[in-house]
Amino acid sequence: MADSLTASENALLLLLMSEMREISNTELTEKYGELKKPSRDKLNRLGYLESRKEGRTFVHALGDKGWALMEEDLHFPRSTPRVLGAALSAFHAAMRDRVLPKTQFTTFGEALSQSSIVPAQRVEAEVEPVVKDDLGERIRGVYGSLASRAGAWVSLASLRPHFADVPRADLDAALRQLSREDDVHLAPEDNQKSLTAAEVDAAIRTGGQDKHLLAIGV
Repeated sequence: MADSLTASENALLLLLMSEMREISNTELTEKYGELKKPSRDKLNRLGYLESRKEGRTFVHALGDKGWALMEEDLHFPRSTPRVLGAALSAFHAAMRDRVLPKTQFTTFGEALSQSSIVPAQRVEAEVEPVVKDDLGERIRGVYGSLASRAGAWVSLASLRPHFADVPRADLDAALRQLSREDDVHLAPEDNQKSLTAAEVDAAIRTGGQDKHLLAIGV
């Protein structure tokens, strides 16, 4: 729950949403302030934060549950200076409830990953991706033919060629919709340096990250 977090922890999640990238401990401390180990461990345990060791320091990014939390109400503890807590809550609510609905996007992750935000009226006229009812089942079928077993990771680079007849926007929309189901997972490649150009190109942007792998049946 959002109200189980401290003011600093809530603020950190807002910060990482705004940064839209991994940020190192060093840069975080220089620009915004230090992330203490207890808070880091707590946020990782709750799934709001994803941290990994890179060299001698940690790098952090907003986790999938962190992105989901950004779509909910944020509650700042009573110990937070009243004006600061109210201002952050009001700003977040205004962005979520008044600004976001006027764009083509449904989440902060989708909106912030774009270089510009297209007004809703332009979207209705120009961008109308259609997700066919059977596309999700087709993805499941193709995944089944590629995976060594249920729940095995399959790269999107190997999946996409089976959908050459489907516009990329439609396939991406179907993948995002499918990923909301309990047995479907999209994930980034852990070893980013191992990615080929085809794997980079095949990635789907969701939850503020490029996801390269699909698993179904876990």
